[in-house]
Amino acid sequence: MIIANILRVKGSKVIDVGPEDGTVAVARTLTQNRIGAVLVRDATGEVLGIVSERDIVRATAATGDPGGLTARQLMTRVLHTVGPRTLIGEALAMMTDRRVRHLPVLEDDGSLAGMVSIGDLVKARIEEAELEASELRNYVTSAG
Repeated sequence: MIIANILRVKGSKVIDVGPEDGTVAVARTLTQNRIGAVLVRDATGEVLGIVSERDIVRATAATGDPGGLTARQLMTRVLHTVGPRTLIGEALAMMTDRRVRHLPVLEDDGSLAGMVSIGDLVKARIEEAELEASELRNYVTSAG
């Protein structure tokens, strides 16, 4: 299974914040949308980075009060990305190796196609395994 299959079900909508949005605004966006990370995009839509709950926790530990920081200051600038044709297993391995929980999905031309979380990938793998098990049961039942 590939990432595009997940996006077909999940959709391609990506929640984002502006680079000058404050920590509280970012945290509120995460909470209201029940998500763990948001992309930071400028006025033209260019992706500048990603802010996760983990980034906010790190800033809190470092500063004691990250309330005065902006998304630009909180964000992780180095993005690990996948394409729509990336295999789910490959994306899971990337997340494990790089210790990230969210991957922006970029088209070949660099445009944003969506974003997947580790939860999305695990759910897809479970569905894939259940389908395979069902097909094997049907095969064994019909052969016997």
